[in-house]
Amino acid sequence: MLEENVKKIIRSASLDIEQQHTLPDDVLQIAYDEKLFKLFLPETLGGRGLSLPDAARIFEEAAAADGSFGWLVTIGSGGNMFLENMTGPQAEELFSPADAVIAGSGHATGEAHEEGGGYRVSGEWHYCSGAPYASMFTANTMIWRDGKETDEMRACILLPDQVEIVADWNAFGLRGTASHTIRVKDAFVPQERTFSVIAKQNTIGLPVHSFPFVQFSQVSFAAVCLGIASRFLEEAEHLAEQSKPYWSSEKIAVTMRLLKEQQHRFNEAEQLFHTAVSRRWDMHLDGRLDEHELEQLSAVCIESADISTDCAVQLFRRLGMQAVLETSPVNRAFRDLWTAGQHGFLQP
Repeated sequence: MLEENVKKIIRSASLDIEQQHTLPDDVLQIAYDEKLFKLFLPETLGGRGLSLPDAARIFEEAAAADGSFGWLVTIGSGGNMFLENMTGPQAEELFSPADAVIAGSGHATGEAHEEGGGYRVSGEWHYCSGAPYASMFTANTMIWRDGKETDEMRACILLPDQVEIVADWNAFGLRGTASHTIRVKDAFVPQERTFSVIAKQNTIGLPVHSFPFVQFSQVSFAAVCLGIASRFLEEAEHLAEQSKPYWSSEKIAVTMRLLKEQQHRFNEAEQLFHTAVSRRWDMHLDGRLDEHELEQLSAVCIESADISTDCAVQLFRRLGMQAVLETSPVNRAFRDLWTAGQHGFLQP
């Protein structure tokens, strides 16, 4: 779990994170010091080697401290899932540094033309969260041979000096994630810095690395939504308490009742989510995790995101003019929550 002093520092930097459109240096250093981009790496690579249920708790806590911070911790650690897809030597070289973190895209929007010992890569990839401080980028490409496109897709590992960051992340929320487009033109990538996302090349991974990727992602992003929703509810209650001298007794009564109802609804969804994740994790470790259980887990994750965003909607119009100011904490949480919930893995 995150220590209280860490949460306080992140909370105090929340407005700076949004206004700077990335993590300030001191906040980024906390992420390195706490190994928050290495939750799913073994200790031999400087990681924390966490289980999925334990990491989901951290994702939720990080997102409650600040939505963008929680998202970046989740995305950064999610890049650890490629550990076994890389060659052993490449994995050790790239993941060992204390500031190792991947940014990238799963969409195959690039071309990799085969060339002696590797590939000549060009393309653009959108929504690469954490691009400004990434130590490496992963980008899916379609392979070309002898001037013809094949049906083979490979992920290419690109280094920062091979990548142009196009600062185009102008989103409604999660503004501090720097989820920019990256552009690559005619960069050479040796064969050993490419991999298939469905094939393993080493055995240095952990149990989490064999957990189904779709449900892993759904659990991760749903945890972020829950974290931001908890922050929204907290800030909504704080705003309501501050507004009591200016609101009518009827508005106070209606708003506080609605707050209590939505908090109860959120608490039930949060408990169901963590119970569901722990259950499927135990089944995964025992070799009993089947398609039916995975479908049920997906449904719980999507429902958790739906309830989180709906709780905010039910309350937002009751919170008055202070809630519409972009600099207010409740406004930032509202925008961050709806942005996080737009991810494709959380869509019904």
